[in-house]
Amino acid sequence: MTNPKDWKNRKKRKPKIVDKKLRGEWAEMVFAVRAIELGLPISKPWGEMQSFDFVVGRTRHFVSVQVKSTIADLGTGYVCTVRGGHKPYPPGSFDFLAAYVVQENAWYIIPEEKVWGKDCVTLYPKSPKSKYEKYREAWHLLGADTKPIPGKIDSMQGCAEEFLAETENLMPPQADTKVPRFARDDNYAGSLFGSLFRRLYLYNV
Repeated sequence: MTNPKDWKNRKKRKPKIVDKKLRGEWAEMVFAVRAIELGLPISKPWGEMQSFDFVVGRTRHFVSVQVKSTIADLGTGYVCTVRGGHKPYPPGSFDFLAAYVVQENAWYIIPEEKVWGKDCVTLYPKSPKSKYEKYREAWHLLGADTKPIPGKIDSMQGCAEEFLAETENLMPPQADTKVPRFARDDNYAGSLFGSLFRRLYLYNV
């Protein structure tokens, strides 16, 4: 684990991952590690066509999360792109935005409605009164402090199919007979169809 004293010097260092695509994949891994450390179950959707990167939570408390990261500093803040492709995400694309300020090692867990229609958000980790600062490290919004809700079973029922068993004219499993296998009693004690077939067959013999 990185020494907390080194975090203050991260802003002075150039990011090791410059490629945006690769940095996005790295940020997702950082998010996954952090969520697991907090005891949050996470799942990754299949493919890349979904508008969210992770499903987080437990039964009856699943939320979708879009992960973004930023190294673009603007004065004392950092600009984090929110849009998908070249336009803002439409409402209902995800439940929470998880924005990672790389230089500050800070996560912002922001509800979707707070970023509707936005191309980007500006985060100010050094300013306690900034707009999004109340969402900094707000992992509890994803259920980090939520215990599993036990399920309740009101009743349990079972059913079994009834078979008509006959004791007459039983044929041994290896009997030399022209009666088809499905109509013989040695085929799981016979059936109604098999019983009718045998009676018709034996009557005409």
